[in-house]
Amino acid sequence: MAIVAQTPDILGERQSGQDVRTQNVVACQAVANIVKSSLGPVGLDKMLVDDIGDVTITNDGATILKMLEVEHPAAKVLVELAELQDREVGDGTTSVVILAAELLKRANDLVRNKIHPTSIISGYRLAMREACKYVEEKLATKVEKLGKDSLVNCAKTSMSSKLIATDSDFFANLVVDAVQAVKTTNARGEVKYPVKSINILKAHGKSAKDSYLLNGYALNTGRAAQGMPIRVAPARIACLDFNLQKTKMQMGVQVLVTDPRELEKIREREADITKERIQKLLKAGANVVLTTKGIDDMSLKYFVESGAIAVRRVRKDDLRHVAKATGATVVTTFADMEGEETFDLSLLGHADEVIEERIADDDVILIKGTKNSSAVSLILRGANDYMLDEMDRALHDALCIVKRTLESNMVVAGGGAVEAALSVYLEYLATTLGSREQLAIAEFAESLLVIPKVLSVNAAKDATELVAKLQAYHHTAQTKADKQHLSSMGLDLSKGIVRNNLEAGVIEPAMSKVKIIQFATEAAITILRIDDMIKLVKDERETEED
Repeated sequence: MAIVAQTPDILGERQSGQDVRTQNVVACQAVANIVKSSLGPVGLDKMLVDDIGDVTITNDGATILKMLEVEHPAAKVLVELAELQDREVGDGTTSVVILAAELLKRANDLVRNKIHPTSIISGYRLAMREACKYVEEKLATKVEKLGKDSLVNCAKTSMSSKLIATDSDFFANLVVDAVQAVKTTNARGEVKYPVKSINILKAHGKSAKDSYLLNGYALNTGRAAQGMPIRVAPARIACLDFNLQKTKMQMGVQVLVTDPRELEKIREREADITKERIQKLLKAGANVVLTTKGIDDMSLKYFVESGAIAVRRVRKDDLRHVAKATGATVVTTFADMEGEETFDLSLLGHADEVIEERIADDDVILIKGTKNSSAVSLILRGANDYMLDEMDRALHDALCIVKRTLESNMVVAGGGAVEAALSVYLEYLATTLGSREQLAIAEFAESLLVIPKVLSVNAAKDATELVAKLQAYHHTAQTKADKQHLSSMGLDLSKGIVRNNLEAGVIEPAMSKVKIIQFATEAAITILRIDDMIKLVKDERETEED
């Protein structure tokens, strides 16, 4: 790119130096300002309408940014940042974007004051390392000290900013039960909680409080034919990924027939091939057949006669999860090495029972008592689609947070406590350094305060006063040995006071905070390093010659 920039007749625009930086910072600020008002327990929701008129109502940072069509390349970095946070931790997407934008803004001010970006970057990196170390050593508390309530409290804290905040007691217990139900131990002896084994089904009607946890994996489809049994126990499950319909010749295969009577034989053979396949399945002992493709009426007859349940058009993801939970193998073809078609008993999965139930207006297939890992399903009830979708997103965040808490076992106080403590600590750290990173670390410390500030602004409280009180508490906690318990002082946004959030049960996994700081710093550094932007324009002359 640089070589192109040196040629005298470069095609395109080139901006460099301070112009680009300011432009990038403004773009990132714009993105952060969109999600800013949705942070915290009193954050507001956004309504997003796409080009075909579909409406999404949400205050989940990652969802908002995913739905926006961001043109500016630097702002896209923030969108990817929110997605990364969503993938890694599951919650904290709004905080990470706000923090990254604030770090950038302050870095830009330093560059204007003639401090080289490289110094700022090394200062930010140092501050990030120190901050993460401080969280893990001084601010984090082991979950064992707080008991099972801490899991429920983590889930409640995660939900506090969402639509279901009013029923957070009820949903937090649901979430904790669901995550603990899918506990598995892998080959290395590590305990894992695969959130993917929790299937979330959305059903209209009733109130949100009527949602419940089902023991078993629920598929959002019914039996393929009414004549099939409603319940099969014990179930032997075959997972297929091909059509059980009348076999047709492949495209491009031609059959030349001289005798018209042969035609009928070809048709019969086509029908027989499918029949043989189904009989191989049934002979192996399968009494539940799930396929991602279709099953035609002629084939259904065989399943009905043998008293098996067949389900067609199962989602690929669902099929994979069922296969994993029951120990089945997803079969894409019956052909074996010799070219014969066989189906072996070992490919079947096992479950205690498979049963069809009616939930709201839909039939669902429940797979209960799976062999390998236990699978559970959350059945959500709610007034309309928007509400159900938002509940789904809120529960996904809460499930991820509980999983992270269980796997990492460390929690910190929420409500701006960590940010204020780090700000005070880094402020002091900056004064002990005699190098040029000092200013960058001081700005990093200031940037962290953006979280408690935004929280209190959203709650319509006096931000300046609350943040000042918070800093005073943390300063005392860090300077006086007997006042260390003050390090979990955070904001209570409903009353507009400062309180001990660890005791009040406003807690988050320490890992979530560490990742927010790491990701936000990395994103800010990435954008800060840019000092040249070249937009290339296609050369008209070349196209004419072509």
